[in-house]
Amino acid sequence: MALSVAFLGLGVMGYPMAGHLARAGHRVTVYNRSSDKAASWVAEYGGTAAPTPADAVRDAELAMMCVGNDDDVRAVASSAVPVMRAGSVLVDHTTASAQVAREVHVAARARGVGFLDAPVSGGQAGAQNGKLTIMVGGDADVFAHAEPVLATYARAVTLMGGAGAGQLTKMVNQICVAGVVQGLAEALDFALRAGLDAERVLDVISKGAAQSWQMENRGKTMIADQFDFGFAVDWMRKDLAICLAEARANGGALPTIALIDQFYARLQARGGGRWDTSSLIRLLRDPG
Repeated sequence: MALSVAFLGLGVMGYPMAGHLARAGHRVTVYNRSSDKAASWVAEYGGTAAPTPADAVRDAELAMMCVGNDDDVRAVASSAVPVMRAGSVLVDHTTASAQVAREVHVAARARGVGFLDAPVSGGQAGAQNGKLTIMVGGDADVFAHAEPVLATYARAVTLMGGAGAGQLTKMVNQICVAGVVQGLAEALDFALRAGLDAERVLDVISKGAAQSWQMENRGKTMIADQFDFGFAVDWMRKDLAICLAEARANGGALPTIALIDQFYARLQARGGGRWDTSSLIRLLRDPG
């Protein structure tokens, strides 16, 4: 069934996600802080562009947002929620804190609006191919209403618990990713220094217990020293800061993540803030 939907934030993830909604036949209104990006999206997919978040969501049955950080979530939600219709749903795909998810959930409920925190995993390629994994926090009835639409750009959409549970699950995801990338960087640097054919090593070990998404999708580019794509170091540091703050609050210990975060800070200092997170191997090749 075609619905009136809004999408707020047309970055590298939001742009193709909103495109999948349009291709599925939904009536899509988009908002982006840079109006040129919104105009480009409309030229490619149709639909309409709105000058503010409030204008975009005013008549929407579902509204999705994918912005930068907690402050962006608060700003966009504070514009959108007061004008949304009772019974409509706001879905936040931003990777943000569980605390801001709970704040927006309370504010939305007070207006009769459903809210889901629904961060995604799968990167830009997953967004473009409609193969994202979406981990969701919120009320079960709201999830049941929104899930068929979210499935437009996902291969898995899973309710993890109440408000904030989606963001907490994404933190678990990022903790795992950071550890795997660092391990892969050390392993490939070791292979190269040992005089092995690193690509052949990848081919062999990817068929065993060492296999991972990072190995399959980043191993060869790490060997080739190519990092001008993918999930940026700046974004990973934002995510790891959220993880570390949550661990301080819940008493968890993340010693490996704290160390890897320092490694990413060194890459930023080298001008690598926009390099892919797999660029950790550069610190091993050139400790500086």
